[in-house]
Amino acid sequence: MDPIRATDPSAPPGPLTHLSLPDSSEARPQSGADGQSLPGNWTRSSPERVPVLREGVRQCLQQQCEQTVRILHAKVAQKSYGNEKRFFCPPPCVYLAGPGWRVKPGQGQAHQAGETGPTVCGYMGLDGASGSAAETQKLNFEEQPDSREFGCAKTLYISDADKRKHFRLVLRLVHRGGRELGTFHSRLIKVISKPSQKKQSLKNTDLCISSGSKVSLFNRLRSQTVSTRYLSVEDGAFVASARQWAAFTLHLADEHCSQGDFPPREGYVRYGSLVRLVCTVTGVTLPPMIIRKVAKQCALLDVDEPISQLHKCAFQFPGDPPGRVGTYLCLATDKVVQFQASPCPKEANRALLNDSSCWTIIGTESVEFSFSTSLAWTREPVTPVPLISTLELSGGGDVATLELHGENFHAGLKVWFGDVEAETMYRSPRSLVCVAPDIAAFGSDWRWLRTPITVPVSLVRADGLFYPSAFSFTYTPEYSVRPGPPGTPEPAADTDALLESIHHEFTRTNFHLFIQT
Repeated sequence: MDPIRATDPSAPPGPLTHLSLPDSSEARPQSGADGQSLPGNWTRSSPERVPVLREGVRQCLQQQCEQTVRILHAKVAQKSYGNEKRFFCPPPCVYLAGPGWRVKPGQGQAHQAGETGPTVCGYMGLDGASGSAAETQKLNFEEQPDSREFGCAKTLYISDADKRKHFRLVLRLVHRGGRELGTFHSRLIKVISKPSQKKQSLKNTDLCISSGSKVSLFNRLRSQTVSTRYLSVEDGAFVASARQWAAFTLHLADEHCSQGDFPPREGYVRYGSLVRLVCTVTGVTLPPMIIRKVAKQCALLDVDEPISQLHKCAFQFPGDPPGRVGTYLCLATDKVVQFQASPCPKEANRALLNDSSCWTIIGTESVEFSFSTSLAWTREPVTPVPLISTLELSGGGDVATLELHGENFHAGLKVWFGDVEAETMYRSPRSLVCVAPDIAAFGSDWRWLRTPITVPVSLVRADGLFYPSAFSFTYTPEYSVRPGPPGTPEPAADTDALLESIHHEFTRTNFHLFIQT
């Protein structure tokens, strides 16, 4: 029984929790004057706000009115020197996805017919910059066929006056009326002076590319910026796009596996390896190809050193007959085709390529922020958006707790299992701990459940702002027999007591509790 309700017999019973607090002021959850939890103290929302919050969370889960901000960018950036401007390539881009962008904040209503186009505008720059117009680029969002909004910052660069070795991109989103939605940060970007021309060593893996990492490929004819084309996917086909780029997962492929099967292999990718490129969004994949190093428009057939950021490379299709140097992945305007290379007359271990079959490879990063403002009663920015990376379940004694590891946590957050709030302890910006609610909180028939119950794990800010996550929590209860119709033999008198004993033992020992992502 919830100790807070113990003094009011008329109040409906609250859900059981794994943590049974004695009815004393010392054991009650402590909170600050603003209702937010203090580090190291268990807290939950005030009783009068729980019904409102629960109904809001239930609507968010049912209507799926979330909004997602996704930032894609390269892992490294070349520094500009003097008056030159080496714009980041591929350019950082932003995708706005989710039905919540078409809902008026705080009202839960769709935009009127006359209100077309993006509901926000964006500004992107480097962290630590002054924020002047010269250092910040406005993003013009365009609606894509898949209903996502797309914006790209094509003219960002870092000058030699900036001595940092790493930096982040900063995205500021503002509503049409001028109200700030929030400020979002990218992952760390490493600054380099130019692509390394030396033979790479695995002793210095900062610039090496590992199997399973995300990469982008672009082609630049005659080294002209205006002729840059990015490998992308449109309508399920590979294309060479001048405006949008895609991230691909680079897998080391096994030569002995069938065409449709390529179990992932660990390790750093070397030239001469058989690899596969898989689009991270659509899952569309190219056939296995051999990655080759490129120097002076020639594919080097005998090089096996590790691949490095911003290296020139080529992709050879295997299976050519003897005497031919192979066909290579190539672009023709906006199409992706095959190019038949020719032997190098001076060196047998080289193949002559054209400009269109020479690609530049670079590692990429992405960060995704999800939230819902449709049911919040605040005009405050949604940032910082908490990000959950892993869950860790702990049990023993009278407590079964779930620790959330991630970033951007703060004392105003509460953990929710479905539409049930959990007692939450704020530890640090990277750690939240909560008490897993009892299974009885999700239905009165828990004694007779035969199938597991899976509930989503989400975070709710003190002002009602909802943050969904990709994680869920699964209960697998003990099986018992539901009472039969009249006339069937009555169960033993101590059945309920036995079931209650089993349930409490299940609660204490955390038996059959699993976490799913």
